[in-house]
Amino acid sequence: MRTVAFLLAASVASASSPHSQIAAQSRALAPSGAVRLDAGRFTLVAERQDEALAKALLVEAQRQDTFPGLPRPKAQVLIAVAPDLPRFRQWIGPAAPEWGAAVAFPDLQRVIMQGSRAGSAAGNPLVVLRHELAHLALHEHMGPLPPRWFDEGYASVAAGEWTREQTFETSVALIWRTLPALDSLDRGFYGGASQADWSYALAHRAVAELSGLDPATGLTNFFRNWKETGAFEPAVRLSFGITVAQFDKHWHSVTRRRYGAIALLSNLSIAVGLFTIILGPLFVARRRRDRRRLEAMRAADAAQEKAARESALEALLAMGREPSRPAAEP
Repeated sequence: MRTVAFLLAASVASASSPHSQIAAQSRALAPSGAVRLDAGRFTLVAERQDEALAKALLVEAQRQDTFPGLPRPKAQVLIAVAPDLPRFRQWIGPAAPEWGAAVAFPDLQRVIMQGSRAGSAAGNPLVVLRHELAHLALHEHMGPLPPRWFDEGYASVAAGEWTREQTFETSVALIWRTLPALDSLDRGFYGGASQADWSYALAHRAVAELSGLDPATGLTNFFRNWKETGAFEPAVRLSFGITVAQFDKHWHSVTRRRYGAIALLSNLSIAVGLFTIILGPLFVARRRRDRRRLEAMRAADAAQEKAARESALEALLAMGREPSRPAAEP
C-alpha cells in the first residue's frame, strides 16, 4: 500500500474570523445532504455514506492533536471528505499530482481526503489524516521556512509512516547510486509516483535521523533555533553541534549501513527468483529429454542383451540337433 500526500499552498480566503472562514469553506465544499461535525478546533464535512468514516477521523484528530517538537496547534481546521474520485480531483485542483492520496492547504488550514470508496492506494485514512495535519501544524508554527523535503519527511515521521523505510529494502538505487544531498531532495517530489516514493522515503529517513541526534528533546530545540535564525544551517549547528554537510554524511552512512545489505540480499533473491522462473522450464525440459534418452539407451541395451541371449541359445540348440557320426573301425 502506498500512502502519499501532496502539499499545496493556497491564498487565504477573506473572512472576519477563523470560524467564519471555516463555515464559508464548509458550505462551499459540502455536497448536497452532507453531514457537518464540529469538535474542538476541527470541522469535518462528508456525505452520508462517509459519516462513519468522518466520525472516526474526527475522534482520531482530537486524540492525537500534538506533533513532535511543536507547540500544540491552535488554528481552526476544516477536513473535507470527498465522496468519490472525481469530486476529490475537483476539490484539490489540477496542480495536485495524479498519485496524490490527500492534500493539505496550509494557508487555508484545510485538508481534502478521499472517502470510503477510495481504493487501497489511498492508504489508511487515519494515518493519512495525521500526515496532513502535521503539515498544517508545521506551517502554523514555522511558516514558509521548511523546504519541501523537510515538510514531507516531518509529516511522515509524525504520522508514524515507518513502512516508508521498506522502500530501501529492495531498492537497487541504494546499492548503486549516491544518495542525494538534502538541498537536492525536493526535485524528487516532482518526478512521478515512483520517484516521489523514493523521495518520501529519503525525506522520512533524514528527518528521523535529525530528530535522533538529540534523544532528550528531539526536534524541539531545533525548531526554536530555526525560527530564531530563519535558516536551516545555523539551526543545525546550534542544535546538534554539526554542519549540514556533516549531517548529510551521517544519515547517508546510517541508511546504507542499515539497509544496504538488506537491499543487496533482496535484489539477489529477486534475481534468483527471476532466473528460476526463466530457466526453470528449460531445466525441466532438459531433464525430461535426458530421461527419455536414458530410457531409450536402457531399452536398446536390453534389446541387445536379449538378442545376444537368443543368438547363443539358438547356437546351442543347433548343435544339439546335429546327428552323431559312428566312430571309425580300425
